[in-house]
Amino acid sequence: MTIGVGGSSAEIELDKLHDMTQGVAPIGNGEYLDRIALAQKLMRDAGIDAMLVDANSNMLYFTGISWHRSERLVAAIIPARGEVRYLVPAFEKGTFDSMLKIPGKIDLWDEHDDPWLHAMRIVREMGIHAGTLALDETAPFLTYERLREHADGLAIVGAARITTVCRRKKSSTEIALLQRANDMTLRVHQAVARILREGISTGEVAEFIDKAHRKVGARRGSTFCIVLFGGDTAFPHGVNAPKALEGNDMVLIDTGCQLHGYCSDITRTYVFGTPSDRQREVWEHEQQAQRRAFEAAQIGKTAESVDAAVREYLKSVGYRDNYGLPGLPHRTGHGIGLELHEHPYLVRGNSVPLEEGMCFSIEPMLCVPGEFGIRHEDHAYMTQSGPQWFTQPAASIDNPFDE
Repeated sequence: MTIGVGGSSAEIELDKLHDMTQGVAPIGNGEYLDRIALAQKLMRDAGIDAMLVDANSNMLYFTGISWHRSERLVAAIIPARGEVRYLVPAFEKGTFDSMLKIPGKIDLWDEHDDPWLHAMRIVREMGIHAGTLALDETAPFLTYERLREHADGLAIVGAARITTVCRRKKSSTEIALLQRANDMTLRVHQAVARILREGISTGEVAEFIDKAHRKVGARRGSTFCIVLFGGDTAFPHGVNAPKALEGNDMVLIDTGCQLHGYCSDITRTYVFGTPSDRQREVWEHEQQAQRRAFEAAQIGKTAESVDAAVREYLKSVGYRDNYGLPGLPHRTGHGIGLELHEHPYLVRGNSVPLEEGMCFSIEPMLCVPGEFGIRHEDHAYMTQSGPQWFTQPAASIDNPFDE
């Protein structure tokens, strides 16, 4: 039996877990102000007069307010010079006030009002009567369409040129939050591996993972969870009717949580039983592909060069080129932060150079149709001396958690 896999129970493993969130600080108000200042500088450099940030991770990033987007417009309007202003439904003011971290005038709109008209009024009260408004790149098309109705000569462009540049390089505080969130999820992976038994369902495993994430301090439990056994592991994001666990099945578990809004995301793949020669061969190819990506991720190298290094190796050991199968059907990695998937993406066509502070997954999954799939996923962050792992990759197919 693979070391660290099976032989225990959910009750025993949950009892071993404890809150791991102590001693790690959330983002402070000073950092939010620094982020706004950087965005304002980028706006001035780009000839943008103001930016409207919708209720999503961009609002959380710049203001510290976590607000669920709905059909009612909630926005922060950041001018290239001056203080932030907020636009909020009148009946939500009390709740919004309780969340406010960065001072700014709160403008209210009632249920019968046109909030997009209010937004453009705020922009003009900022002294912006002509020029360019950057709109949150994730905002619904409805918001763009309604703002355009009231623009009166004000150009509206996407804000990604501002938000992406701000968010893709993480501060030391952000890296510490990502580190702890990943530590928490790795501990959950170790626990769930021990509860596996023949006949266990993917649903039962996912339920345990959610409880385990809560036990280590993730207030909302798992933010996502993929559990696959046997041949189902050849499908990166799962199948419609997942099978129960059998002896010598490949096991793929991909899950994560959030800590103060920052995400973890780790995949472990191992065998429940005794690995076959074929399972061992492909597992080790996947291990080497992940290593090649890590080694290729150097300051100044492009994001796409990391993906290319992986594909060159996989082709050399007999896998299909490009996205063909058997082989690697998706990008090598994605950025991570307040969103599970964000910039920078390690994929062909992304010529962005890697810089200190960038954080991303390294997960060049191998899929062998009709047999199984293997994904080793850990995240790394860039330092001046090169990449550093948030979590150490799986050690071996016989002892994946190095116990």
